[in-house]
Amino acid sequence: MKPLIAILGPTATGKSALGLAIAERFNGEIINCDSTAVYRGFDIGTDKVPVDQRRGIAHHLIDVADPTDDYTAARFAREAAAAVADIHARGKLPILVGGTGFYYRALTRGLFPGPGKDAGLRSRLGRVAASKGVERLHRMLSRIDPESGARIQRRDLKRLIRALEVYFQTGKPLTAHFDDTVSPLPGDVQVGAIGLRMPAPWLAERLARRVDAQFESGLMDEIRGLLASGVPITARPFGGLVYRQATECLRGVRDEASTRALIAQQNRKYARRQLIWFRKEPNLTWFDGPGTHAEVQDSVIRELAARGLL
Repeated sequence: MKPLIAILGPTATGKSALGLAIAERFNGEIINCDSTAVYRGFDIGTDKVPVDQRRGIAHHLIDVADPTDDYTAARFAREAAAAVADIHARGKLPILVGGTGFYYRALTRGLFPGPGKDAGLRSRLGRVAASKGVERLHRMLSRIDPESGARIQRRDLKRLIRALEVYFQTGKPLTAHFDDTVSPLPGDVQVGAIGLRMPAPWLAERLARRVDAQFESGLMDEIRGLLASGVPITARPFGGLVYRQATECLRGVRDEASTRALIAQQNRKYARRQLIWFRKEPNLTWFDGPGTHAEVQDSVIRELAARGLL
């Protein structure tokens, strides 16, 4: 069997540091599993590891899409599976790192193709969003499919409509269809999934520090530059966590101090949703403490070696 190591879990738990430590010691390469880091130009708010801090280790599926692209989980699954095959062919160890649970599930379990588009239903749902707000669709989805409600952003109109469309056409939530899907990974790939978690107070402190660091590293200037270069405010990555609140700050919705506090709060909520999602993933071994700590890294490496994955 050919190993694929997956480092998963909530935001700010040190997944990148752990992935780099394993890659450096075991001739590995990193495959990004974050849905915003795929977009070019969105660097600070996604906490991409700077090139000069990657220790010469190759990183895949970072900066592979233009901001206006519609980068889907299906595309991620295809490209990640191809990256795994390429890394194996060169005799190296693929290490998947990130916190987008839906991307991980698409790669390891496959995606439900779903029914065809229903123009009439989409039109009706679009009218609901226009008259009562996109959040109404999100609340509706959260009642019938809590898992999709947790992973889809509250204002991601396209994905909200698609998830509701699948439910109304099939009578089952989108996530319920995964039992019938097939992973694009070859059958000889063995996934060793590691989850990182931390006590809520510790994570809250790390998140607050990270938000401050993002602003001090030039987050607002990065956004101004993207807008000045012609990236529309409607581009999908602008709707994601950090960027959505920061662009609102630029428009005068709130001041910077309030924006920092709001981003930290929303990050804490997002981390809880991520933890709930990954707890439902089978065969995931949890480790407590940040992946930046040497003792955590050593414990993970011992576990993976005991399973014959390293």
